Amino acid sequence: MLAPERKTEVIESFRTHGSDTGSPEVQIALLSERITELTTHFKTHSKDHASRRGLLMMVSNRRRLLDYLKKHDSDRYREVIGKLGIRK
Repeated sequence: MLAPERKTEVIESFRTHGSDTGSPEVQIALLSERITELTTHFKTHSKDHASRRGLLMMVSNRRRLLDYLKKHDSDRYREVIGKLGIRK
């Protein structure tokens, strides 16, 4: 689970306007944070298959959001990829 302080930091760094909390950039950034957190969890809990399923769903959801962003605004897509360090 993402800490509330960290979540607000991520939202503030990726939002497009003052009250933005649901743009694709923010959603992708939040999913990336949760994915990173879960991958560290799996280093110690390798047999947690229920959480692994959740991780795979988050990765596919992030992929869909990235595809949407790439299709509609490639400049914003490249900016998010660069900020997060996601390859592709």
